[in-house]
Amino acid sequence: MITRTGTGRGVRLAGTGLAVPDRVLTNQDLSRIVDTNDEWITQRTGIQQRRIAAGDQTVVDLGADAMREALDQAKIEPDQLDLVILATMTPEMACPSSAAQLVSRLGAVPAGAMDLSAACSGFVYALNLAAGLIQSGHASNIGVVGAETLSRVVDFTDRRTCVLFGDGAGAAVVTADDNPERGCLYQTMRSDGDRWRELYLPRHEGHIPVDGAEGVFSGNFNTIQMNGREIFKFAVTTTQAVIDETLEKSGVTSDELAMVIPHQSNLRILEAARTRLKLPPEKFCINIDRYGNTSAASVPIALHEQRTEGRIADNDYVLFLAIGGGLTWTTSLWRF
Repeated sequence: MITRTGTGRGVRLAGTGLAVPDRVLTNQDLSRIVDTNDEWITQRTGIQQRRIAAGDQTVVDLGADAMREALDQAKIEPDQLDLVILATMTPEMACPSSAAQLVSRLGAVPAGAMDLSAACSGFVYALNLAAGLIQSGHASNIGVVGAETLSRVVDFTDRRTCVLFGDGAGAAVVTADDNPERGCLYQTMRSDGDRWRELYLPRHEGHIPVDGAEGVFSGNFNTIQMNGREIFKFAVTTTQAVIDETLEKSGVTSDELAMVIPHQSNLRILEAARTRLKLPPEKFCINIDRYGNTSAASVPIALHEQRTEGRIADNDYVLFLAIGGGLTWTTSLWRF
């Protein structure tokens, strides 16, 4: 279990970017592929459409486009990056890392590079790691990317999962700042591997759960398997607990939050969290209707939209939170 409070020098989110594929897959489109309809999907998930990567479009392509925009905003050259962390559950291959390819694509060699696998929690995990490295003086400029091509690991005969996921990327440039009061004030990174079978991606028969497997394996390998009911219950209870802990330990109240940027998992889960915090809709980012669940990309995509639309200002308190496969869960409370 990792829990950290802010110390040392300040940290700033200097720039953000996003990149999404051109192709839009609507609920009506899905109804022609699988036994479903717009009303069924919208009522259960809040999703109306999602983006689908082109056949030759990779997480490196999407991540590079998002990171270039973030670097432009931050006014930082690629060769000034000390490290690039790519959060993804759909890397191009196991070795080399997609992050290493991304560093090369950006012209950031010899910056360090690593892929981070924490499913939907991945970007917030990576953001926490970046903040810790900078606060401790081990780095000055870090690129953090969340990028996914989930459409390639979705079973389009399983309506429980194929309606949920989309493709895209978001990025942030995290830099050192002279103001020690700015940056990550409190963070948590948690996991429970005993619950792995509730959201997993099996490659062969040895990955199929022997106990409790009924209803959580569609019969197709290399595709996302999910026990939606258990994930929903876990997400609602765990989100409440980790939010309460983060606010209590940081000394920040929910009234002081300018914005909450959660992983875009399911509209019902998001609304439960917003109700728990007693926040108005304008202080709780929800864009799942337009992108679906993009796993590690959902938080940075939402962050970029909030920044570019002027909803986050200097000195604002912003809370990031996510729950994902593993199971993993995480928070990151920042002062901008």
